[in-house]
Amino acid sequence: MNVLEADSIWLEYHGRKVLQSIYLKVETGRVTGLLGRNGTGKTSLLRMIFGSLRGQSQSVRLNGNYISHPYLENNLIRYLPQTTFTPAGQTIKKVCDLYDVPFSSIINYFPGLEEYKKEKLNTLSGGKIRLFEILLILFSPVSFVLLDEPFTHLDPVSVEMLLSLIKEEKKKKGIVLSDHAYKHVQEASDDLYLIVPGGRSMLLKDPNQDLKSYGYIS
Repeated sequence: MNVLEADSIWLEYHGRKVLQSIYLKVETGRVTGLLGRNGTGKTSLLRMIFGSLRGQSQSVRLNGNYISHPYLENNLIRYLPQTTFTPAGQTIKKVCDLYDVPFSSIINYFPGLEEYKKEKLNTLSGGKIRLFEILLILFSPVSFVLLDEPFTHLDPVSVEMLLSLIKEEKKKKGIVLSDHAYKHVQEASDDLYLIVPGGRSMLLKDPNQDLKSYGYIS
């Protein structure tokens, strides 16, 4: 088992505290859910864990050892942003090769994508590109993946398939999952954190009750 910890996370913009004293732990074999209202810094936290955003303070550790830029470590971590990140002029198959992801793994779960194997990404619909990018990150040969809003723009059938896939992939890696579709996040997660007003993180012991107590749900 590998353990990735984000500790002492502190982020300010123009004197406004976005995140402060954040702690979050991710273990291989488990899904760690991350919830919070708009503007509470969920995406910023994921980027700081990934290493592409630097704050006023941050410590990311793998098995107790500090890592300054996790994304530079071989086979350690990949991040799904909310925006498209794959090269538009490349084919699906080529992008799979670039990310060391077997195309066969993708079509095992979503056989409908097989017909697009030789298509360039800029010829696909936004929904299909999003689905492909989610699968690309989730199937990546790394120890940890960070998924930012993976359920957005997916149809209900694809969401159910994705939930099943997350359950399978967590056997091999640690997964951080953040989405406004909190019921899906709660369903998939073994551990659930909430970023509360003031920019602090809370590990929820009784998610249903705690989410009500903090005013996240009614």
